[in-house]
Amino acid sequence: MQVVHYTDPGCPFAFSAEPLRLRLAWTFGDQLDWDTKLIVLAKEASDYERKGMTVQMQAKGLKMLQGKHGMPIDTSERERLAATEPACLAVVATRRHAPEQEELLLRALRVRMMQGSGFLDDMAMIDEAAQDVGLDVAQLHAWMDEPETKHLLEADRAAARSPLPAALALNHKLAPSEDGGRRYTAPSIELHEGSRVEVAPGFQPWETYEALVANLDPSLERRDAPTDARELLAWAPYPLATAEVAAIMQVSIEDARTKLGEVATFTPAGADGYWSLD
Repeated sequence: MQVVHYTDPGCPFAFSAEPLRLRLAWTFGDQLDWDTKLIVLAKEASDYERKGMTVQMQAKGLKMLQGKHGMPIDTSERERLAATEPACLAVVATRRHAPEQEELLLRALRVRMMQGSGFLDDMAMIDEAAQDVGLDVAQLHAWMDEPETKHLLEADRAAARSPLPAALALNHKLAPSEDGGRRYTAPSIELHEGSRVEVAPGFQPWETYEALVANLDPSLERRDAPTDARELLAWAPYPLATAEVAAIMQVSIEDARTKLGEVATFTPAGADGYWSLD
């Protein structure tokens, strides 16, 4: 089953939904083939300003999402708003030339942005995220300059602005696009099984994803929730937030911290932090 995942490194809703996306990846494993598409929330910082967004509004939203979903978000007011297109271009460039590192770079960019340690339109921050995952910075710059990379990002952007009819029926889960139409919000997921398609636009509860997968292919095998935090962290391609571990293990935040404290090292970030194996 193919999962087309519409997202953006600058979207705090997408970041807050990572516990559910990772639970989906754990539950169905290699039976799901993930295809990430970047929405490009803002080509320029002024795109946000034209919509009436301010850094004060952003901080308020970050505080609400952090309190509700528990992800490691620094809720302090940022110095400015930032475009997401440069970071999206870096992710697409990595997809073309080093696909095994695409998810890692997207994660590194999210982590830095959400903990307030840079801006997604600042190449210095993008370079630091690239170095975090072992990419050669000069090579990444060359990949980003290639016309094919820019065309691929534009294709991602166009796809995000062509939501399926079923998504259009849930208009409140979409956002206005620049051409007066509608676009997917982050995260949105399309599930493809042959000619059949199901869609979950916008932030959805776990039960939505579970039901859509079952409707498309009830024969898919489900992996039980892990009971060993060490096993989970060994599976993950990067350190996990407490909320992510709790969601995948299907335990409370407090129980997750207890299990993690026995086997893992905690690195504070934002309002919480990340766990990695000792």
